[in-house]
Amino acid sequence: MPIQKIISKGKVPVKIFTDEIEADAMQQLYNIAQLPFIHSHIAAMPDVHMGKGAAIGTVIPTKGAIIPAAVGVDIGCGMNAIRLSIKATDLPDNLRAIRLAIEEAIPVGFDMHKTDWVHRSTVRALSDGLDRILEKHKKIKAMQKKPYQTWVRQIGTLGGGNHFIELCLDENNDVWIMLHSGSRGIGNAIGQYFIALAKKDMERHNVRLPDKDLAYFTEDARYFDDYVEAVEWAQDYAMINRREMMQLILKVLTKKLRKFGVTKEAINCHHNYVTREFHFGENIFVTRKGAIRAGSDELGIIPGSMGDKSYIVRGKGNPQSFSSCSHGAGRTMSRTAAKRQFGEHDAIRQTEGVECRKDKSIIDELPAAYKDIDTVMEHQNDLVEVVHTLKQIVCVKG
Repeated sequence: MPIQKIISKGKVPVKIFTDEIEADAMQQLYNIAQLPFIHSHIAAMPDVHMGKGAAIGTVIPTKGAIIPAAVGVDIGCGMNAIRLSIKATDLPDNLRAIRLAIEEAIPVGFDMHKTDWVHRSTVRALSDGLDRILEKHKKIKAMQKKPYQTWVRQIGTLGGGNHFIELCLDENNDVWIMLHSGSRGIGNAIGQYFIALAKKDMERHNVRLPDKDLAYFTEDARYFDDYVEAVEWAQDYAMINRREMMQLILKVLTKKLRKFGVTKEAINCHHNYVTREFHFGENIFVTRKGAIRAGSDELGIIPGSMGDKSYIVRGKGNPQSFSSCSHGAGRTMSRTAAKRQFGEHDAIRQTEGVECRKDKSIIDELPAAYKDIDTVMEHQNDLVEVVHTLKQIVCVKG
């Protein structure tokens, strides 16, 4: 579907690819449109919903400035998916043993690996960059207990919240592994630190903002280059974290299943990040807060909620969305509201057919707390085409 709504009362238009948007998210879009450095327009994806400062599901193009809180604290959060060379018939009837083996191999929540298990070349490459960042910004080190040990041992870990690992089947009954994670504790520390510095910058220069969480660094600001260096490091870390986690899952499946291979379809993409791109005649920064890049013929991943469908898509490079699309279904209720409304019986009913935990720890992630993924996909058929439709059969939640 084409653009559904346009907000024209800001300094730039806001182009919205859905007709379902809450008032709070609409206000956040309008707030961003007041900023002086937005390039061309703002694009809101079909899964748009209220976030902190900036709505989740927003693509923010900026000239000469970056908003750290729009990138967020889970810098580089995103998806990884691969298709295996096996079919549904190659899986055991009872998938509980596979789920438990994945949960044993992959630390979740605040947990981490017990040893520095990652290959030394990977550690060395990341260490050099982190050394430079922490040397200039020692307070980041103070924000995390044993930061060097922690970041190494959290590579290949899931985290919490809406992060997950899933086994899925596509329309051909091919088996997929799909996972969602980001830059873990060190990315969180980097994000919090620079968000606070940006707010101090705004106070120092008496900049009045529609929302304090839209504090920004301009290119001539003292910490702009340092933030770009740190955020790019955290994005690299998140990408490596997903890659290493995927390798651990493959090892688990190798022990549990007969011999299999990995097909050429492998996708590793961010959906909370900032990058340099060229749009509407200018080299700019593009912040995708809950959105993935959907350039022409680029493959991407749009997950639904647990128990629902997910999609492997091919981008259409739509310029009005800055070659972007949604990163998922988008929440319709807060975690607190979901826990208040649903119980364990809802968890059992809404995740029928999925091997997963079905206790109160997953209540806030139930499908009913999210938008309907089919409606979201219908609203973005101008942005992507569906390549594969996936249905979850195993889900490990953070």
